[in-house]
Amino acid sequence: MPKPASMLKLDRFDVKILAILSRDGRITKSRLAEAISLSVSPCWERVRRLEKAGIIEGYSARINTAVLIPVNAVWVQIELNQHSAESFSRFEALVMDTPAVTECVAVGGGVDYLVKFEVASIDSYQRTMDTWLVSDAGIERYFTYIVTKTVKRPTLAVDEDALA
Repeated sequence: MPKPASMLKLDRFDVKILAILSRDGRITKSRLAEAISLSVSPCWERVRRLEKAGIIEGYSARINTAVLIPVNAVWVQIELNQHSAESFSRFEALVMDTPAVTECVAVGGGVDYLVKFEVASIDSYQRTMDTWLVSDAGIERYFTYIVTKTVKRPTLAVDEDALA
């Protein structure tokens, strides 16, 4: 039976493996082993242990959707009119049912959520917001920010210093 991730002790090799795989999930076994100065078998055993513990959940590709279709990114700050578990759940269910929403985080401070839309047009975004406003989502107020330039794309990079 594998140890729960919270009980798994990570050493410097494990941390390096996580950092490298978070940047390049397609790295070969031999290149990964070389990068952390271990032979292939012990390195790969560590990767499998990290997978079994649930620390490595999977591998994926970052898709540049802008190459496929024109995409406009829009960030929205949203304040809800009520702050109860039920109102948060209702809003979060709406977010999960909206394909144009690609990211959503609950935040502390003056707003409740930051929501990222990726849409074909600003008009498409506004139609979605109009639908949200007349729904039972409980939106008190929202502020829209049209992305004019992406400076850095999100990555899942592991900070080796944070895990050390």
